[in-house]
Amino acid sequence: MRAAHTDIWPIMTDDIYNVQTVADGPSGSIPVTADMLRNAPSGDIFGLGQDAAMGKHFGGKVQNEFLIVSTQGGMRGPNGENIASGLHIGHWELGLVSQAAANQFKKRDASPFYVAVSDPCDGRTQGTPGMMDSLAYRNAAATTMGHLMRSLPKRKGVMGVATCDKGVPATLMALAGEHELPTIFVPGGVSLPTKPAPHLGKLHEHGVTAGNAQSIGTQYAQGVITLEQAGEIGCKACGTPGGGCQFLGTAATSQVVGEALGLSLPHSALTPSGQPIWLDMGERSADALVEMDKKGIKTKDILTDDAIHNAMVVHAAFGGSTNLLLHIPAIAHAAGLRRPTRADWEDINRKTPRLVDVLPNNPAFSTVHAFMAGGVPEVMLHLRDNYPGLLKLNAMTVTGKTLGENLNEWEKSERREKLRALLQERDHIDPNDVICPPAIAKKKGLTSTMTFPDGNLAPEGSVIKSTAIDKSMVHDGIYRHRGRARVFANEDDAMAAIKATHPDRIPPIKAGDVLILMGYGPMGMGMPETYQVTKALKESAFCKDVALLTDGRFSGVSTGQCIGHIGPEALAGGPVGKIKNGDIIDITIDCGKLSGRIDFIGADPDHLVSPNKGAEILARRPTNPDVKPHPDLPADVRRWGIEQSVCGGSWGGCVVDAPTIAELLTLGAAEKTRLEMAQAAGNKRAIG
Repeated sequence: MRAAHTDIWPIMTDDIYNVQTVADGPSGSIPVTADMLRNAPSGDIFGLGQDAAMGKHFGGKVQNEFLIVSTQGGMRGPNGENIASGLHIGHWELGLVSQAAANQFKKRDASPFYVAVSDPCDGRTQGTPGMMDSLAYRNAAATTMGHLMRSLPKRKGVMGVATCDKGVPATLMALAGEHELPTIFVPGGVSLPTKPAPHLGKLHEHGVTAGNAQSIGTQYAQGVITLEQAGEIGCKACGTPGGGCQFLGTAATSQVVGEALGLSLPHSALTPSGQPIWLDMGERSADALVEMDKKGIKTKDILTDDAIHNAMVVHAAFGGSTNLLLHIPAIAHAAGLRRPTRADWEDINRKTPRLVDVLPNNPAFSTVHAFMAGGVPEVMLHLRDNYPGLLKLNAMTVTGKTLGENLNEWEKSERREKLRALLQERDHIDPNDVICPPAIAKKKGLTSTMTFPDGNLAPEGSVIKSTAIDKSMVHDGIYRHRGRARVFANEDDAMAAIKATHPDRIPPIKAGDVLILMGYGPMGMGMPETYQVTKALKESAFCKDVALLTDGRFSGVSTGQCIGHIGPEALAGGPVGKIKNGDIIDITIDCGKLSGRIDFIGADPDHLVSPNKGAEILARRPTNPDVKPHPDLPADVRRWGIEQSVCGGSWGGCVVDAPTIAELLTLGAAEKTRLEMAQAAGNKRAIG
């Protein structure tokens, strides 16, 4: 207890001075053998002593060790009370499912270990310098997780537990690197939306979600909501204290992809966090990992080219986040597989129908409704039955069975029947309206999600969620827009132009404009999300008449006429960085054929040029002088941005490939030596 403060050392009561300097230590002994003492590494024996000090009881034998790696953050009390907040609810409850798994390992006579590498919240860092760390964090976290995995040398298998935008991809990358061991991924689930809140405006008539809550600044600035409504909306952003956001953004899509890869148990993605069905999934995942070890099933048996293909197909069928264009190639790279190309993405998206109709496309249904309607296996069932050959059904999964065998069991399972019936009976939602059979999807007008425009502004390609384009702007399946460029190399200025907060200094965006946000690729800004910009546009009265082009990326919940991932990025000399205010930009997106172009066609609307001529003009222009690495870009993020640019860039997953870096360093060292020798020879001749 503390008494009155007098100086830097407060006067304390006597009990704090009762300092113990020696202890008895744990009773009993560690289960060593003569052979271990003679031949085992000292670390094996020392580790047993560490286990004893942490209260482990051995029962006279050494058990198989399994490692749980989660992205848990924050400190919860015994009853769930907040002791210290995490950065987001996505990692707040992960200790619960990890504990359920650990207890199950013990029931299987195995020894669980637990470590955590927490993760950031892309929502919390929107519009702040913290967003520059977001994508680079994914790589750093995967590397750190790999270090920790290898720091338990006798591990028999690894379980990854994660929920959100960067934590899930990082965990999947780390698991993919464990080629010779069994691994399993446990999704951290989803939060629930709040109940319908029509008193907060039309936008929230189906309930408040984290996606809508992120735009309350723009809603208030434009007079859509009051100050009091803004406060209530912000408070109700998450209906429950755990899980990922309620829409099919990057967090939810990454969980879906983890299951589609075969690394998670069937029907585990999008489970509502904190509920018994979620904890049960953790227990069954522990059982599955033990069985994989017994059967000799390794990660390399599951993560194959077929698994990557299945993940891309399911991603297309869900209409998932464009950020998986970065994450699936990175997972493939970690697994030692061929990274999918832009052509692969185009091919699969043209072949695969979109069958899932939830947020952000349909505000009436959230991710938990997709789970209740059958989740990933239900979508796969429709693909199997209606598009033969699209899925690789012989792909192995963590169940020890093939995907085809899993789907056979799902089709006749009690779980499928009961959950779909419960959705209908309790929530009055037809499961077939959430996960649509192909005929219903066609009747509802669902189309494939992603289009990959090229053109003279995107020689390496770009991406747009063509399903997110305002339908009133699409005629005969084609979106066309021609307008003057409004160029920004600063997100704050772009927001000011949208909100019209400084009209004297920054002219407001107006209908017909093409907003260009340049210098937001990995080298310039760490490739941050630009969700606050896209959401602000979405909530603007003129949103459907404005297009956005950027070499940055978007949140999975972004909607509207937004084209991102433009390559090459501006800082690498990409033509998007050479556009000037007033230039005429021409955009055409064929939403049916999933093709499109973004072109500069001149600076004078009365003297337009062809795309080829436009490319020639841009080639002669210098990059906008405002395009430069952000002054607040952390040094390690800048280094990563440079490294990934020579390892495939954003279309290669923004990874750092060690052999490529080593080769370039060797070439650079050789060139440096050659130049030094040439200079020395020149100096010698000059002296002679």
